[in-house]
Amino acid sequence: MSSTNSSARVRFAPSPTGYLHIGGMRSALFNWLWARHTGGTFVLRLEDTDRNRLVEDAAEQIYASHRDLGITPDEGPEQGGPFGPYVQSERLDIYREHAEKLLESGALYRCWCSPERLTELREDAQKRGVAFKYDRHCLVPANRRPESEPHVLRFRIPDRPETVAWDDVVRGRLEFRTVDLDDFVAMKADGYPTYQFANVVDDHLMQISHVLRADEWIPSTPKHILLYQAFSWEPPIFAHLPAVQGPTGGKKLSKRDGAQSVHEYLNEGYLPEALRSFLASLGWNDGTTQEVYSTDELIDHFTLDRIQKSPARFDKDRLTWVNGVMLRQMPLQSLLEATEGLWPPVAAEYPSEYKTAVLGLVHERIKFLAELPELTEFFFTNPKADTALLTKQLDAKTAHSALEHVVKALPANWSETALETAIRPLADKLGLKTGQLFGLVRVALTGRTAAPGLFETMAVLGHDVTLRRLSAALQTLR
Repeated sequence: MSSTNSSARVRFAPSPTGYLHIGGMRSALFNWLWARHTGGTFVLRLEDTDRNRLVEDAAEQIYASHRDLGITPDEGPEQGGPFGPYVQSERLDIYREHAEKLLESGALYRCWCSPERLTELREDAQKRGVAFKYDRHCLVPANRRPESEPHVLRFRIPDRPETVAWDDVVRGRLEFRTVDLDDFVAMKADGYPTYQFANVVDDHLMQISHVLRADEWIPSTPKHILLYQAFSWEPPIFAHLPAVQGPTGGKKLSKRDGAQSVHEYLNEGYLPEALRSFLASLGWNDGTTQEVYSTDELIDHFTLDRIQKSPARFDKDRLTWVNGVMLRQMPLQSLLEATEGLWPPVAAEYPSEYKTAVLGLVHERIKFLAELPELTEFFFTNPKADTALLTKQLDAKTAHSALEHVVKALPANWSETALETAIRPLADKLGLKTGQLFGLVRVALTGRTAAPGLFETMAVLGHDVTLRRLSAALQTLR
């Protein structure tokens, strides 16, 4: 198969043994982008065969993460499809059937060794400083036991030394020696397959053309290729993606570094579009200096040959920057829709026209939507008059006099231009610096030393609110 397949079938196959965080979603996004770029199919498959480690609600969190990020599968547990079921625990008969075929051919064999014996073998290998390899104890006829007793099925690595190789789209030519591989377990004693066995069977039966997965699976790939050979199947194209590390590199992405779920990021006010653009940059670029991509641009530009080998670094500050860029590019009406439910509670009493005007003032400053209450609260709630702030640059007497002049100068024609025309000249008239006068008025109106433009803020607040707040500041200074 060519890596430029015009209609690729790809899959993302997480295990519900834990909650899926943003690093794992990067792999899902790459698969989704390749499917969309080639006009192909994105499959979500749940690999839940490790029954002892299942986490309650993890499966639903995985499904929700795809919905939240906006990369809904074409086939999967929720969508269905022609190759279902898409949950491995619902495919046990399929695995048993295929295991029987390899038992008949001799590629699989039964193993009755107890956990205690295997632990002893591992400890002995560790003492000798060698990698653990099963000693094929149960292949000896004298050691075989009745098939009715609990046992696993192991895959028999070919006896003749040979090389297992493949041309990885990302890594290039990779080779492993069979003498270094262990007879791994394919079917467990509880009747469930291991990941090694099930993923090969499923990928073949679901006609997966490309396997894009984390590079931690490279050591397992030669085992998978040997399984394909045992079934006389053609392997898919492999592309092993670079790891996602913390911002300083050298270590796996942790919760402290930003390994949160998609839902947590959305609750903080990050846009799905920004998450997609940022995640795509973790190990991929199109060879240009472009840093922020729309989803359509990602789909158009995404190719496997531009995936990098070196680990990617997750930098939440950069995600915040990307999010800010996208927020500033949004039309105000779209931004208003995105901020629903994020305003200060008191804002519910105000019309959408007023909130749109407020957004127009903070549009250039907002980096993520969770900042909205802090940035806009003073537009809805009268600030507490703070004597210390009001007298930060001027003494109380001078500040009081300056605000009296401002109140008298307020124009009847309430507009940004009229306000500036009336108030700006007062600085020279009162012998003050412009920054001193404007800073005083800003504190009186907003309770803050940093806020949007003074006259734009006054215009949005309106005459009555402005006069009321200036009067309250005068009373405090008195």
